[in-house]
Amino acid sequence: MEENKKCGCTNDENGCDCNGEGHEDAVIYVTFEDEDREVACDVLGIFEVDDIEYIALAPQDEEDVLIYRYSEEGDDIKLDEIETDEEYDKVAAEFDEMFFADMEPTEETEE
Repeated sequence: MEENKKCGCTNDENGCDCNGEGHEDAVIYVTFEDEDREVACDVLGIFEVDDIEYIALAPQDEEDVLIYRYSEEGDDIKLDEIETDEEYDKVAAEFDEMFFADMEPTEETEE
């Protein structure tokens, strides 16, 4: 998987080095090698679990949320697959807590 280091913000032309941090409408482009396609993804957030950084992405025009291990190598962003189901479950639970804890329950979620 390859990532475009540009965040999609208006400062990209001026050498923006924000890597998606600090911009509400941050976008990165992820190339899925097995499908040979590039997808624009909104950056939902970068967060840490057990001293490992993760990034949550929402492909534009889709309702999915993708979560990857996140690191920076020089000016490049590196995304790595989460290795185990246990790690994914723990990170997904932390993501839900961090990003959805303040949401009021809707009729669908009240049960």
